[in-house]
Amino acid sequence: MKMEQAEEEPAASSSSPSASQKANSSLPLKHPIYTESPESKTSLVPSEGEDMDAFHVRNTYAQLDISGVKGDGWEDGVERTRARVGASRASQLNAAAALGDGTEKQGDLDERELMALASVDRYGFFSTPSHDRLILLPSLPLTKRLAPTPSPGPRDASTSGRSLASLPPVQPPLKETSRIAKWTRMMKPRKREVGGNVESWFVKPSKESKLRERTYKGVPDRWRPAAWELFMTRNAWSNGHGHAHELSMQQLERDFEECLTKPSTYDIQIDLDVPRTISGHVLFRTRYGVGQRSLFHVLHCFSLRCSTCGYVQGMGPIAATLLCYFPPSHVYASLVRLHSSPQYALHTIFAPGFPGLLEAIYVQEQIIKEMMPAIYRAFGDMGVSTTSYATKWYITLFANTVTFQTQLRLWDAFLLEGKDVFVVLAVGIVWVFKDQITASAANFETVLSLLSSFFVPEDENTLLSWIEKNMGDKKLRANMTRWRTQWQQLVQEGKEATALL
Repeated sequence: MKMEQAEEEPAASSSSPSASQKANSSLPLKHPIYTESPESKTSLVPSEGEDMDAFHVRNTYAQLDISGVKGDGWEDGVERTRARVGASRASQLNAAAALGDGTEKQGDLDERELMALASVDRYGFFSTPSHDRLILLPSLPLTKRLAPTPSPGPRDASTSGRSLASLPPVQPPLKETSRIAKWTRMMKPRKREVGGNVESWFVKPSKESKLRERTYKGVPDRWRPAAWELFMTRNAWSNGHGHAHELSMQQLERDFEECLTKPSTYDIQIDLDVPRTISGHVLFRTRYGVGQRSLFHVLHCFSLRCSTCGYVQGMGPIAATLLCYFPPSHVYASLVRLHSSPQYALHTIFAPGFPGLLEAIYVQEQIIKEMMPAIYRAFGDMGVSTTSYATKWYITLFANTVTFQTQLRLWDAFLLEGKDVFVVLAVGIVWVFKDQITASAANFETVLSLLSSFFVPEDENTLLSWIEKNMGDKKLRANMTRWRTQWQQLVQEGKEATALL
């Protein structure tokens, strides 16, 4: 990844070791620390007043962009920022041996790399399960439409769901080949880059009526980057920001390059979170590998975009998922659009106090109160607040809550239709487990444990079909809009603190 030349910054005080000297003592590299070479276009000068530990983080990622690291994708890598390379000769040699020389990916694949790639699933995850409390999300309740259910379920019902010993193997979606052909006929290039690659897409007018149905059936993985870009672009136009979007994509990518050389007060925290963000994926496995470096750069630049939100941990899984389909500069631009568009409103989710998250929770509670009053009362009697289990759902857009394949299909619907998708999904999970929640033996611990599980849908198609039907329910959607307005009124009146369970 190339970086733009930074503006000249004041030099460090001559009375103390320079930043480059400090970094050089703990970061053995095959390239000079302080470089402004034409090849790297990198200026690693600390900004005035920049915390030196934060500079060490930023400096390390910038330097490793030049050298790369060995074993990217199949080795763990060497820690260089949280626990700095030690002063011992052995530590220095070990760290130096982990560096690349710029030719890591120019030859044939290493035998170990071939073995590692053979062990990942179709989405790039290693087969080893990495989740506790795997619970099956049964399909039978989802075959019934959401309707008022005033009575509690059987009092002798179990308080737990069906546990799974491991994640089931990922299977290719049904009818994938025919769906690829349908999307190929439906999607048409709108604009091409100079080299001929498609830059933007549109839906063939005669197939427009098929778009929603086909999206809920699952966007073919090879079409997902184009579809997601199309959805985000269409929502920008529908919100009256079309011209701004058309102008902003190139500007946003330039902003990304410029931000790479600027300091962020969140760099240390971002660095702490990067290695534990979907680390079971081949792209993000190796410490300081291309995936982790890209993730750091995206989060670093995005933290500079909005002074109100800065950086929140939930941004990591969202950015990492997007990095599976887009280059870093495009991921940054996508995050900006998700952040600013009223259709997605991630700004309100990540702003201090998480106002958008609380609004979504309020709407969720109102649906439960109207459709499942026995569940609403049970939550109140047991002291189970919606924030205690649903916060991680909304703040990560359900990443790390469902299987990756299911997450992608949920994001297909979210990017097409907006934030209400996740409220409907949250209600759906409660709907599925309503008998367990109202069982006579249920209590705070059993309910919270159940709803904090990692869910494996018995049938993704049934789950997405249930969401599709409820998103198409005009009465429900009108009520959701009314409840969002109601919540804003409560906030204005200072009554929001007592409005939630």
